[in-house]
Amino acid sequence: MIERLLELAERRADGGADALWRRAERTAVAIEAGRLKSAGVTEEAGANLRVRHGGRVGVAGSTAVDAAPRELVERALASAELGEALDLGFPPPAGPPHVPTFFDRAAEASLDHLIDLGRGLVERLARDGCQVNVTVERETAEMRVANTAGAAAGYRSTAIAVSAEVWRIAGDDVLAIGDAFEGADVPADRVLAGLVAAINGRLDHALRVVAPPEGALPVVFTPAGLSALLLPVTQALSGKAVLQGISPLAGKVGRQVFDPRFSLTDDPLRAGRAASRPVDDECIPSRVARLVEGGVVRRFIYDLETAARSKTDSTGHGQRGIFGKPVPAYTNIILGEEGSGTGEPSPDLGGGLLREIRDGLLVDELIGVGQGNVIGGAFSHPVALAYRVERGAITGRVKDAAVAGNVYELWKRVGGFGGDARWTGARYAPSVLLEGVSVARR
Repeated sequence: MIERLLELAERRADGGADALWRRAERTAVAIEAGRLKSAGVTEEAGANLRVRHGGRVGVAGSTAVDAAPRELVERALASAELGEALDLGFPPPAGPPHVPTFFDRAAEASLDHLIDLGRGLVERLARDGCQVNVTVERETAEMRVANTAGAAAGYRSTAIAVSAEVWRIAGDDVLAIGDAFEGADVPADRVLAGLVAAINGRLDHALRVVAPPEGALPVVFTPAGLSALLLPVTQALSGKAVLQGISPLAGKVGRQVFDPRFSLTDDPLRAGRAASRPVDDECIPSRVARLVEGGVVRRFIYDLETAARSKTDSTGHGQRGIFGKPVPAYTNIILGEEGSGTGEPSPDLGGGLLREIRDGLLVDELIGVGQGNVIGGAFSHPVALAYRVERGAITGRVKDAAVAGNVYELWKRVGGFGGDARWTGARYAPSVLLEGVSVARR
């Protein structure tokens, strides 16, 4: 379909066109309270067409199996009549790098195998007075993207996500502790064993509730607890935010903004990761992007549109769905340098950073991350799961506490990076010790 779309679009659109076709099959298993709640397969396929005509850009998409290419072209052209003026160019042919994205074991895993995997986790996590919920999801996908400038590429991919959560209700104390694996292949047994150990370790520490500390304190954020600290920075490193005039990092390329130990990379070529790919959704070959090195801002991410408006080149970060135009988006975000941990779940909370803390906090999960003016950097979040640290050891779980601060200031004074770096979704990071975080009782 994509070739026919571009053939018709090239005849009608005077500024060229590009198109994407994607098909995905998803298998999902849900086990609640030890019982199989659901198991099924869904499939989706569709095409997205973008045209430039009369100096304006239009987009159309369809998931209809019998969608007529000519109708999709007409809709894209009609969209262009109302679209924004943009000097958008489409990339010429270029050889994409090799990156493993498809794994036979993941693609061929039967529904029964995925159910058994989930039930095995339930058995390992079972304990008196607790409810265990597990989900297992598998996706196999195929994508093809091309344009009227002659560029064309395609690849197949697999993705596996396994998540487990243990619930414990004791009176008015509701405790939920979970962890997850996400990758491109079926997780090895040692990975699942690590996930179980990580959940059990945190649960054991959480059974005792203690009063939270107060004041400007050293706080260790686990790999899972770092979202509130990294989200503002990644948003600010988007070329779209710079164009909108809302990025606090605009105009600071080449300047020392963060602690010299702070580095941030986006790596779409990382083997075994579900977000990895040889090309982006605009047919730009993927490459590693060093966003921050040694605390110095190096670059922003761009898709074709934001690059055109910024008079620069795309960094290969275009991402598009079946409907709507592409936007800049990350793949695999890496904090620091890979190699400071196993990359897998670990029961070692804090990654060795707790030993020197006389009184502080270990934060594993916050409430309300992503709400409000995130990019500005100021945050104040109640804790969902956090532990008090006294004399270098965890003394218990804290409730009714909140942490606050400014991300851009806190990243200027990093107390240390832990040795427990791991993948949490599409982010690789260790635990991080930050000094002077405001901790308050609620």
